[in-house]
Amino acid sequence: MRFVPVLLVAALAFAATTQAATPGAAAPAFALPTAGGETVSLAPLRGRVVYVDFWASWCAPCRRSFPWMNALQARYGKDGLAIVGINVDKRREDAERFLRDTPASFTIAYDANGATPAAYDVKGMPSSYLIDRKGNVAAVEEGFHDERRDDVEAQIRALLAQR
Repeated sequence: MRFVPVLLVAALAFAATTQAATPGAAAPAFALPTAGGETVSLAPLRGRVVYVDFWASWCAPCRRSFPWMNALQARYGKDGLAIVGINVDKRREDAERFLRDTPASFTIAYDANGATPAAYDVKGMPSSYLIDRKGNVAAVEEGFHDERRDDVEAQIRALLAQR
């Protein structure tokens, strides 16, 4: 019976790798609370292009990415773009302090337990996942790089153009 734990570990490892959000794969589902007490989840956003951004209060590049995401939401929201920023801080007060200094004009959700970043296989902050209208991951961005902003925006425009 020694092989049972080994099989269990192998099965869990396989399940974790099949859930990772890689281009072409279905985006892992989530249902997370917002500051207003609502729940944001991926399923009702089907049919829209979704930019899921994982961030933390201590993340310096996140301070640069928020104004850019605000501009994207303002520019393309009417065309079907939905940006969801998922905060991973253990203490919500840390996230709230960040948001006072760096406001967001897009949806913010909270995952202090880390289940969603684990499902997406997030390796660092920020990490972003561009999801097409069918719910599949179209692109993954690790970190925030000013020189990549135009390329990411072009990918968003291309996905918005697809019906």
